[in-house]
Amino acid sequence: MVTMPRTRGALTPRRALSDLTWLRVGGPADWLFQPADTEDLCAFLAALDPSVPVFPMGVGSNLIVRDGGIRGVVIRLGRGFNAISVAGARVTAGAAALDAHVARRAAEAGVDLTFLRTIPGSIGGAVRMNAGCYGAYVADHLVEAQAVTRAGAVVTLSPADLAFGYRQSRLPEGWVITSATFEGSPGAPEALAAKMDEQIARRDASQPTKERSAGSTFRNPAGFSSTGRADDVHDLKAWSVIDKAGLRGARRGDAQMSEKHPNFLINTGGASAADLEGLGEEVRKRVFQHSGIALEWEIMRVGEPAPDGDPR
Repeated sequence: MVTMPRTRGALTPRRALSDLTWLRVGGPADWLFQPADTEDLCAFLAALDPSVPVFPMGVGSNLIVRDGGIRGVVIRLGRGFNAISVAGARVTAGAAALDAHVARRAAEAGVDLTFLRTIPGSIGGAVRMNAGCYGAYVADHLVEAQAVTRAGAVVTLSPADLAFGYRQSRLPEGWVITSATFEGSPGAPEALAAKMDEQIARRDASQPTKERSAGSTFRNPAGFSSTGRADDVHDLKAWSVIDKAGLRGARRGDAQMSEKHPNFLINTGGASAADLEGLGEEVRKRVFQHSGIALEWEIMRVGEPAPDGDPR
């Protein structure tokens, strides 16, 4: 058995993760570590057996944890990592700060980072996944990010280091983002607040914001050509191809593709992770059969299935 390092933060064995994800599913982590601060995180990772896997977890807003849970250590940052500060046009936020809070704090200071307002989750996840909304992405505004490596060293990462792509970055496995600095354009606080109010209204009108979901389920299949000709390449929306395949409202148990927005996978009650992932895979299969488009998951799926086929 691996001996865990001593910590100042909370280190909990066999911690259930279902209550830490927006979809409310998932088995236990072998260990859940909630570091007190950056120094605690560095010391823990430096002393942890290198063979033990590490999975940084934000607020679980874009995540399915499978029913068998996660082997290794899940690291979840808390209050020691949620500070927000503004200096001129630059905003620095801890990785545990919620995207919406950062957008509001920046707007109050006259800095436009309004694209963050409707993105569910925290800053660490937003950087890792190059989150974006309304045509703006983290990659457009990130100045630098601080992270702790799997070996426990503190590093500063530039946008080039992260090599951002659509809904992704090249953050090495086991590295934990601890803070990020963004730069926004100036704006009147009242105008920025109104802009965010409009964004919220648009989101609530088109998305199932009152349901248990994990945001967009599949990436938009940009640049798809149904004929293979270069002049026939066009951008598509995942919700549209799902809808055209007749899958709006499709169900597996208590897992459902939303009637309101068919690219949102929702837990209507007691769905298991297996129900949710299984429905997603069925949607991918049927969309491909209908249109030849291979949808790619945007929701991250981690962990192991339940043993012996037990979905719980």
